[in-house]
Formats: sequence, C-alpha cells, structure tokens
Amino acid sequence: MRKAWREGKRIRKQTIANLTHLPPELIEGIRRVLKGGVVVDSPHEAFAVQRSLPHGHVAAVLGLCRQLGVPRLLYRRASRTRELALAALVARVLSPASKLATARQLSPGTAAYSLGAVLGLGAVSGNEVLSMLDWLRKRQVWIERSLARRYLKDATVVLYDMTSSYLEGRGCPLAKFGHNRDGKRGKPQIAIGLLCTGEGCPIAVEVFEGNTADPGTVAAQVAKLKGRFDVKRIALVGDRGMLTTARIRQTVAPAGLDWISALKTADLRRLLKPLSDGRPAPLKPEALRPDAVAEIVSPDFPGERLVVCFNPRLAGERARKREDLLKATEAILGRIQAIVRRKGSRLRGVEKVSRRVGREANRRKVEKHFDIVVRDDDLTFTRNTGKIAAEARLDGIYIVRTSLDAHALGAHEAVAAYKSLSRVERAFRYLKTARLQVRPVYVYRPERVRAHVFLCTLACHVEWHLRRRLAPMLFEDDDPEGARAQRASPVPPARTSERARQKSASKTTAEGLPVHSLPTLLEDLATLALNTVHLPDNPQNRFTVATQPTPLQRRAFELLDLDPAKMFPVRVQAESR
Repeated sequence: MRKAWREGKRIRKQTIANLTHLPPELIEGIRRVLKGGVVVDSPHEAFAVQRSLPHGHVAAVLGLCRQLGVPRLLYRRASRTRELALAALVARVLSPASKLATARQLSPGTAAYSLGAVLGLGAVSGNEVLSMLDWLRKRQVWIERSLARRYLKDATVVLYDMTSSYLEGRGCPLAKFGHNRDGKRGKPQIAIGLLCTGEGCPIAVEVFEGNTADPGTVAAQVAKLKGRFDVKRIALVGDRGMLTTARIRQTVAPAGLDWISALKTADLRRLLKPLSDGRPAPLKPEALRPDAVAEIVSPDFPGERLVVCFNPRLAGERARKREDLLKATEAILGRIQAIVRRKGSRLRGVEKVSRRVGREANRRKVEKHFDIVVRDDDLTFTRNTGKIAAEARLDGIYIVRTSLDAHALGAHEAVAAYKSLSRVERAFRYLKTARLQVRPVYVYRPERVRAHVFLCTLACHVEWHLRRRLAPMLFEDDDPEGARAQRASPVPPARTSERARQKSASKTTAEGLPVHSLPTLLEDLATLALNTVHLPDNPQNRFTVATQPTPLQRRAFELLDLDPAKMFPVRVQAESR
C-alpha cells in the first residue's frame, strides 16, 4: 500500500504497508474501502429492507394480461382509469375482495402485493374504484365486440348458458325471487347469461332480473350475435330448457342463426308413437346400440337433424335413482297409511287424507307412478308398473337437435358440441365459488352490479388463458388430443389422458416438480417478492432487489413466456439511479 503526493514538479511516494502476506479477500476489502466503501460489523448492517411485497403472482397474471392485449382491449389510450380497471381485473384473479378492500390492496401504505407499485397507481380510494366500474360498464359493448372479433372469427359454435347468484339485502332493483340454482331459499337473486367460445373461453355476459326465465334471455343473445358481433355463420349451443322448440322457431331461426340443442322428454315420447300416415315410430329404443350415435328424421321437427345417443351408464343410474325415489315415496305413503288405519286416529275422511297425501306424497316427484286410493278410514297404494316401464324405455336416451347439415357438422361433432356446455358450467363454478367469487356483491346500483359481473367475467377470461398456459404444472389435463383418443364416441363420459393420469398419480410433473392447483401455484409464485432496500446511513438511496426464483417458479414463468425481473416498479428504479 503506497501513498503518493506532489511537491512542486516532483511526485513523492511512500510505502505505508506490505499486504503480500494478507488473504486476498482482505486485500479486496481494503481496496473497496479506499474507493469509498463502508465497513460494517455484520452483514445485517450492510443495508436495511424497508418493504417486501409479494410479486411473483402479480408478474404472472399482469404479464399474461399484457400478452393478451387486455390494456388496449379496455381502452386504446393509457389513462389512470384504464390502469385502475386493469388493476381491479388482476386483483380479482389474485385475491377477490370488495372494491374498498381492493383499493387498500393497491395503495402504497396498505399494499398487499406489488400490483399498485408496478402500475404506478399511488394512493387509490374506494370511490375511484366505484367510478372505474361506471366507466367499465360504458365500455362493455366495445370490449365484448373486440373479444368476439378476436375469438369468433373462425369459430363454428358459441356456447350459451344461464346461472343465478343470490344477493344479500334488498337494495338492488335487479334482485328478484326466481329459480335459485344455488339452493338458497328466501334470497333474491340476479340471473347471469354467459357466452363462451366452443372451448369454454368467456367472451360476453349479460345480467337479467332474477325472475327472468332462461328462454326469455335468448332473444338478447341472438341480437348480440347478429347485431353487435356481426357473425355470419355460427351455431348457438344451448341446453334443452333454454333453446326450446318455441324459442327456436320464434327467435333463433328468423334471425338466420344456426343452433344446437336437445329434445325434452315430452318430445322424446312423441317420437315413440307411430306417424299419422301409418309409418312406424321414428324412435325405437330397443334397436339402439350402447354408446352408438344414429340419426333419425321426424315430420314433427322439419328441417332438423336428430342425433340419437344411448348411454347405458346413464340408463343404469336413472333406474337406480328411480327405484330409490319410489322406495322413499312408498315409505311416506306407508306412514300416512299407518296413521289412517290407527285406532282412534284423527286423520279420517277422504278430504283430510287426500290433503295430507297431496302435501307429502309428491315430495320426491314420483307420485305419478303410484295408484293411490283414498277412503274415509283407509289408504291403499300400488306401483303403476305400466307408467314406470314407459318411462324406463327412455332411460339413457337423449337426442341432440341441430339445424346444421352433415357437411357443416357431423353427427359425432354435434353431440360433442352439445356436451361442451359443461365448459360453461365450469366457468360458472370459477365465477361463483372456486376462485373469482362474484358474490357477495357489495354494490347495489343496477349498472354497477352489471359492471361488477362483467369485471369478474373478464377475470374469468384471463384465468382461462392462465390455466391453459400453466396446465403442465396443474392438476388439469394438458393433453386434450390424448384424452379424445381414449374414446371412439362422444357418448361415453370424457376421460383423462395417460399423461394426466401419471401426473395425478405421482403428484409430480415431467420435470420432477410438484403438481399444483391454480390457487396454490399462485401462492407459491407470491413468495417471489420485491424488496425495497436502503443503506443504513442513507435511507433516501433506495433500490429494489427481487427474490431469486425457485426452479418451480422459473418453470411457471417459462410456460408463461415472462421475465418477472422486468416488471420492477419504475418509480423505485428511478429513485435508485
């Protein structure tokens, strides 16, 4: 170690110490101190962590949104309202909460994750989020049109189904008493109609009053598809309770839309009867082969293709369930019979006994299968074997109906399209119970309720893409072609592929990583944190340090084609420079 100085025109040097015998790391430390470094007694004094925010799950969902073009989908020009809408959408996937709780999760002082910092939102109030809902509701028409243009351009079918969601309180005018699919008696509800692509990706939603019947919502969807989306050739797929014969002939067909649905039980019984011109009945259950698909024609359904399917497993299940219901009803009738026959019983007289039978006998909805004789002092009942046998003839049989010809859609494809309505049911499950929690609804104005449901639908759209990208790491089938190869007909239940079965059995992926559900994978990604750090003697000099990703986190970001390190808060980076 030498010291040098200038005296006039001469340079003087002096040797202070010989460092040759010192360890290299100590020599390096002395060199850094001489350059202005700081010496501390322990590593903990080197710098202080000012704030640590979960970041990995934010980087995954927000990065995917940017890849999908969601910011531009919300609005073409950047604005604070658009960033708030994007933040609320991402927050719905990460941690569903009320609008006030979401505002707190985004604000710097109460942030639950790095989302607000990455988007540079600063302080966010609950009223701002509510105003954003009003803005989003006005944008819904344009957003749905953009989604339809993107996902229905080359589509053959579009799926439509209805659900309901109960509301707390009576402040919302949309809340009405109706057919409650949630099993919540005594609570008003709203009805929700969801349009999805053939693969189950949500693209549009509409909220109706809670007492709106399913067929009554079809006209609005037809107008949306033909008017707003301007689709030329596409088939609307709906269940038999929605796309009824009357609705098809009065609404769907006049609009020039094709459709795929199924016949109701009453229509199936009509096909069992001989035709008026003496020809045999179009449907012969005894001639059907298990898991086979056959086409029939009937003058009662002109211009339609009727695709008949027979599922022997469904037939056995319906026979078992019917027998259980018959036995339960016999037990009820037996108890009433014992009361009537009891000596001194007050349940006497045809009127009183009939009233009791009418109140209790049809609790299982199979009273029609019994011959019941009521007298003043007795009650007798027997099974009507003829009615039971007539109903049993249709066990396991369902008929898909469509206006598409065989060149546009084959018989097997028509059945598969109708059964794909289960994908809409899966979207409903994600919306209502599994992840996104459309309820409870904390807003009451009709337009804000509609905006809230629309926001949840957009979150469901993003989550659908998230699940597809991360499928190799999730308890989901990432080999659809292998799954379809497991069955020769669309009639049997869907089966998982061999790859998915191995993944489920071993609980590990092909890379040897643990398999997750989507919620637990997001929790794992959240452990990748952003740490705001400063030096002990200079708190103003802050910089951001990210946690090193684990192998599992690294694999997840590879599947998403994202780099979480590139999503640091811009404001913190500027301060560190």
